[in-house]
Amino acid sequence: MTIIAATLTAGYLMATTSLAAAGTVAVKSKTVEYKMGNQTFEGLLVYPQTSKGKVPGVLMVHNWLGISDETKKQAERVAKLGVAVFAVDIYGKGVRAKEAKAAMALAGKYKSDRKLFRERLQRGLEVLREQKGVDGSEVVAVGYCFGGTGVIELARAGADVKAVVSFHGGLDSPNPADGKNIRARVIALQGADDPYVKASDIVAFQNEMRSHGVDWQMTVYGGAVHSFTDVSAGTDAKTGAAYNEKADARSFQAFTDLLNDLFPKR
Repeated sequence: MTIIAATLTAGYLMATTSLAAAGTVAVKSKTVEYKMGNQTFEGLLVYPQTSKGKVPGVLMVHNWLGISDETKKQAERVAKLGVAVFAVDIYGKGVRAKEAKAAMALAGKYKSDRKLFRERLQRGLEVLREQKGVDGSEVVAVGYCFGGTGVIELARAGADVKAVVSFHGGLDSPNPADGKNIRARVIALQGADDPYVKASDIVAFQNEMRSHGVDWQMTVYGGAVHSFTDVSAGTDAKTGAAYNEKADARSFQAFTDLLNDLFPKR
């Protein structure tokens, strides 16, 4: 376990050279319809235009709005690192939130029914592995806000993935015993001043990870609040949810470093 506290100061030199060099792969995208029971879902696949053989896969879980322009932006950003990204559709085709009230209701349904949440996540993982050109044995999951909560739930469900990475996600631990199922490396990238993640939730998360011997890491970005990777959140930290350029760059570098560690030959 590692906890890293990073204070965002102007004098800090960001290690972005390798990121710039790696994130230059041309990508394509397409929608992927799939079924779960009688319901239709519409995910987004973003993948390298040219590749030699199969590439690692990344399951991406959207924020509380559902699959949106922000999801596509993040999926393209990650795919440029030389991996295939499948953005799973948790809500269902055509079910998208336009504003916070609707998003809260949608996200709340799955946060209160973790079994259903896990089922939707696991179906998305299956669809990712079904995609031509994806190496199903080399998969990580990444999520943002609501999706950050989701990837930790996926790990708690015992999913066979190399790692899960939560960007400013919820860290509550509703059933700590489920930590025994975790086989993946768990990485939580959090804003130090995020008002939506309670201190008690952080303690519960850490205790769950420790109790079950999980390979976990939490990195905390000083001065950052919720949604620090989302440009559309604005830059007013007083609102509790705001973009933070430094935290965004550093957290994405952390994710890039993970991919370089897990999949050096991609």
